[in-house]
Formats: sequence, C-alpha cells, structure tokens
Amino acid sequence: MATYLDRILERHREVAAADGRDVANLAQAARAMPPTRPFAEALLSAVDRGELAVISEIKRRSPSKGALNAELDPTLMAKSYELGGAAALSVLTDAEFFGGSIDDLQAARTGVLLPVLRKDFTVDARDVCDARLMGADCLLLIAAALSPSELIDLHAVADDIGIEVLVEIHDEPELDVALAAGARLVGVNQRDLVTFEVDHERAVRMAGVIPSDVVKVAESGVRGPVDAAALHAAGYHAVLVGETLVTASDPASVLHTLRFCRAE
Repeated sequence: MATYLDRILERHREVAAADGRDVANLAQAARAMPPTRPFAEALLSAVDRGELAVISEIKRRSPSKGALNAELDPTLMAKSYELGGAAALSVLTDAEFFGGSIDDLQAARTGVLLPVLRKDFTVDARDVCDARLMGADCLLLIAAALSPSELIDLHAVADDIGIEVLVEIHDEPELDVALAAGARLVGVNQRDLVTFEVDHERAVRMAGVIPSDVVKVAESGVRGPVDAAALHAAGYHAVLVGETLVTASDPASVLHTLRFCRAE
C-alpha cells in the first residue's frame, strides 16, 4: 500500500525526470550567489546562550491533516518568529501537497535576518541548485526518500555550491549513510513516515548515537515545552517545530516557552 511519502516522491521524481536544464550551468549560477546565512552556526549560538534552538516552520497545510494556516502571510509569520527568538526558519516550498512555494521562502527570508531551510523533497541535483538559487541557506535531504548513493551525491553537490544540508534520518542505518555523506547537521524525525505515529523513545535513543561533533535536531511531534525539555535533556541542540507554532495564536510566546524549557 502506497504511503503519502511514496506518492509525493513519485511526483517529484516525475518532475525531475522532465527537467532538461543543465546541472553544470545551474551549479555555476548557484556558486555565484551571495553568501548564505550560517545555519548550523545560528543553532549553536542559541545553545551557547543557554537555550534550546528552535527552527520555526512556515507551513500552510499537510497531506495528513489538511489546512493548518492556509492564508498565512509568510513575511509577518517570519517576523513573529524572529521576535520570539527563533534561531532559524524552515519554509515548505512544495506546492502540490503542502501549499507552499518559492515565493513563501523568499518573502519570509527577505523580512528577517534569520537563516532559512528549504523544506522540500529533494531528489535531484537540480533541486539542490534551485534551493541555492532561490536564496535558501540550507536544504533538507531525507534519507528515507533517497538511496544511499543519491544522498551522498546530493550532499556533495550542496557542499560544492555552498549551501548547508540538514539530513533527516529515522534510525541507525540511515545515520550511517548520513555520516558517510559528511553530514554536519542531522535531524531525527520522530514521526514515522508510514504510520504517522510519533516515537519519542526512538528520538531519545538516536540522540545518544549521533556523534558529538554533529549538530542534532529533533523534528516533528514537538507539542510544547514538555516535549522540548525531554529532547533537550536527551542531547538535542535544536527542535524543528511546525504545527504547534503555525496554529498558535501567539507564536512568539510559544517560542519563548520552547527556548527556555527545562527538564523536570
């Protein structure tokens, strides 16, 4: 039975297969872009201040829950997140399944000084170049969506054109591939991409096996300060939070409680 991830990846691979643009030309243009805003450094700076770094997400909808905040203004939301002390932004750019766009990313980034992660389903070297060309400072590579060789190759393209990479994993074998690719930012998705269930215990376990020189990010399923505190105590430098913030009436206030959470 096909999962929503299968359907999304099938669609993205169809689009990639029909893309006739020359990768070498795209990479050359990407290398000529202005310098990115340091993403991992922004997370570690928050940690140095005694906070849990929060990557705050701009997300209009999801395939599993439908509309979350479909009419959001990305510029205003980015400013609210910055006011609340977010270390970085994550912006969904997938249009068909998440209602996002490149315009959302560019509007959000223009309105603040924070580094921005392009959150999308990267399956091709052209996708990597596009992230850099649209102004993203970091991009997402999902281990479950790529073969080991694809992940390694796409990470190498990103390194070549000067954009950081957050590699999303679920378990130890995926971590091994991420490290083989040279990942310096690793995100553990607490949500199973097949069942949608959130597994906090797996996230805690994985925090203990990720090398100490890698920036650790917990993704999905962070419902509030209790969850954030448990992940902080497990050793995560940052949490990526979407639904909890994008549906909040006062995102800045919620952000404050996450940044300064403490385990009991």
